[in-house]
Amino acid sequence: LCQIAAATLGIPVEKVTITSADTRVTPEAGVSSASRQTYVSGNAVRLAAEQLRELICAEASVDLECQPDDLEVCDNWVFARTDEAKGVSVPDVCGRLRNQGVLALGTGTFSPPTIVPLDPQTSEGISNGAFVFGTQCVEVEVDTETGEVRVTDVIAAHDVGCCVNPMAVEGQIEGGVVMASGYGLLEEIRWDEQGNMLTVGFDTYLIPTVLDAPHVTPLIVEDPDPSGPFGAKGVGEPPAAMTAAAILNAIYDAVGVRLESLPVTPEKVYAALQELNQGNAVDEQQCSHAPTGP
Repeated sequence: LCQIAAATLGIPVEKVTITSADTRVTPEAGVSSASRQTYVSGNAVRLAAEQLRELICAEASVDLECQPDDLEVCDNWVFARTDEAKGVSVPDVCGRLRNQGVLALGTGTFSPPTIVPLDPQTSEGISNGAFVFGTQCVEVEVDTETGEVRVTDVIAAHDVGCCVNPMAVEGQIEGGVVMASGYGLLEEIRWDEQGNMLTVGFDTYLIPTVLDAPHVTPLIVEDPDPSGPFGAKGVGEPPAAMTAAAILNAIYDAVGVRLESLPVTPEKVYAALQELNQGNAVDEQQCSHAPTGP
């Protein structure tokens, strides 16, 4: 968000600080979920920064003797596009506004556009302003004697629109993959016969540790969306959406058993392998008693 504000205002990102949300000083917004922060909050920040930039340019235009639309803000300076030698610093402009009793302030709100509302009967429609896409390739090792599955490598390619912060995007992809590997292999909610939850803590509800995390190669794909800030789209949830399915496909490719329930525990894999082996044994026995031709 600081990067978006700085790029829009034409000032160094080091000059931007962010204040934790507090509804005493900021309007209430939604929660930080649904992969919405860069896209939704980023657009709100961009709109607020654009409003503030217009105010700065309007004040600077008096000194530079040109129209506000003819001004550019870059590297903490306001200058005329036609004559870059004519310029004034942003701090000087804001100082003059303050001396006039004018607060250099911009506000912005953003709600994603709904292009085609969802049909209440069929759920058809386009409910989001921007859609993301991704592909993951997973390599697994399966112990055929115990049913244990280990994810060794994951290549995760994700469309993020415009990558505002590459390090943060890579972290989102890696974190999503690790979360989803836990969803696919470890995490299970269990109840007793009376309906009491048995997995109430991390000693019974297992999540991946650093020792369980696979090697992840994040690949950033940029397909800018015009509705996002600088073309950016969300990337919080998408990496966690496909890893489990890829693990199931990799297990099938490795040992030929198709599992359809999560998590894929060693017990499930072992049982499926035993069933497969028994079926193969029956087939072989039937083939050995089949009549042969002349």
